[in-house]
Order: sequence, then C-alpha cells, then structure tokens
Amino acid sequence: MLFNSFKTRTLKKITEQSSLHRHIDQMSVEDCLRNINQEDAKVHKAVESVIPQISAFVEALSERVKNGGRLFYIGAGTSGRLGIVDASECPPTFGVPHGLVVGLIAGGDSAIRKAVEFAEDSSDQCWNDLLEHEINDTDTVVGIAASGTTPYVIGGLKRCNEHNILTACITCNPGSPLAEVSQHPIECVVGPEFITGSTRMKSGTAQKLILNMISTALMVQLGRVKDNKMVDMQLSNNKLVDRGTKMVMEALKIDYDKANALLMEHGSVRKAIEEG
Repeated sequence: MLFNSFKTRTLKKITEQSSLHRHIDQMSVEDCLRNINQEDAKVHKAVESVIPQISAFVEALSERVKNGGRLFYIGAGTSGRLGIVDASECPPTFGVPHGLVVGLIAGGDSAIRKAVEFAEDSSDQCWNDLLEHEINDTDTVVGIAASGTTPYVIGGLKRCNEHNILTACITCNPGSPLAEVSQHPIECVVGPEFITGSTRMKSGTAQKLILNMISTALMVQLGRVKDNKMVDMQLSNNKLVDRGTKMVMEALKIDYDKANALLMEHGSVRKAIEEG
C-alpha cells in the first residue's frame, strides 16, 4: 500500500526549500567549502534546541531497555544508513550483545550500499521487517526521516503505536506526518541545504549527532561507561588492546606490561580493573 496523504503532499518542507547560496557552480573550491562550513555551523544550535526532547526520550527508552527491551532504528536512504551505522557501533564500543540495538533500512541490506528504487514508498513493509525480528511491546522504535514524510517510516511507527511499542522520530521538518505518529518527536530544523534538497548534508549531520546522543546516553544509563571510559569495549584489534591496556594502567597505577597481562587474562577492561 502506498502512503500519499494530503498532509504529506501539502507540507511545507524546509528541507526542500531553495539553498540560501546562489551560483554554487561558479564558486571557487575554497569559497564552496567555506559556504558549506558556514551552513554546517548552524547544525550545532539546531541540535542544542532539541536536547529537552532527546532527554525525555532517552529517560523513557532507558527504563524499557533495562527491563529487557531493544532499540530499533528505521529509515530509508541516508537516514536508514545512519541508523545502521549507529546500531553497528554499539557492540564493539560498549560490549552489548548484537541485537540490542538494530538498524533497519527500506529495501533491506542491499540498500546500505546501493539505492533500491521505491523501497521507501510502501507503508506496510517496515512492519513486516520488524516482525522478522519478533518486535514486541517491550521494544522501542525510532523513525528517522529528514523530510518527515517517508511512507516506510510513518507506516512502521503507526503499527508500532497500535501494538503499544514506544516510538520516537528524528526529522528536520516541523509539523510533519512522522512527528504526528511519534510519541517522542524530535524535530531538529536546520534550514535549507547548501545544495537544495540534499539532506545527506546538514540534515544528515543533525541526525547523526542526535543518534550519537541517544545511544551514548543510553549506554551510560545502562552502566556501560565507567568514569569517562568505555570499559566494556570489545578488544577486537591491536589499537583497542593498547587503549584498554592504558585504561588499566591508569586505573590500577601499574606499568604497561602488567596492565596488558591483566587485560589479556580477564578479557575486558572492566574485569581487569575489578579483579586485578
């Protein structure tokens, strides 16, 4: 079923408004880069303005995850890829199980690297994708869509609401259909893009920052950070082993070799510090 409501068709999309910069094709490389940077500087303030909404959502999310729930990100195109990136970083960074944070993209895994035509236009497919993960009412779903009009995402959140699943969204247009179906709407308005409609730019940057905030704050609430260290990170390469060794050195006030031996014995920074 295609989703094409009157509200979606008539929404005034800031993300689609004409760029504030003209004759970009005639700019020097340096001028082009400086103007992109000028636009990017606006993202920080836009994200800052929605911290209360992010905070309220993370508080609700944390309680559900502590009680066995999972976090799902759903999106299409750039938005879907950003959700997948954030989800994929949680196990190595914080040592949580794969499957605690899950990213889903319209069109499936093949859409991570190559666009799948019209995949985002079905309002039913997202729920089918969530059912493959046995979604239930302990879980939480965040819809990511710069436009706030993506049928795949809107349809997914609608069905989640019907099944008492906590919902939130990250969008860059105010008053969108997506925000209307989200229990915790996060509307981060960054203004027109440098290249008109290219929401992989400022909108994508804002979405990435907010996803960082959500997952990091969640992991802090779950006790996955000690002081300012990711003590449960996976020791999956030499760089991380070295980083972990230095954490143990600092915590126990011992030399590098002793710290490394403890880390190798216990297999994690947390255990090395607690049992060392």
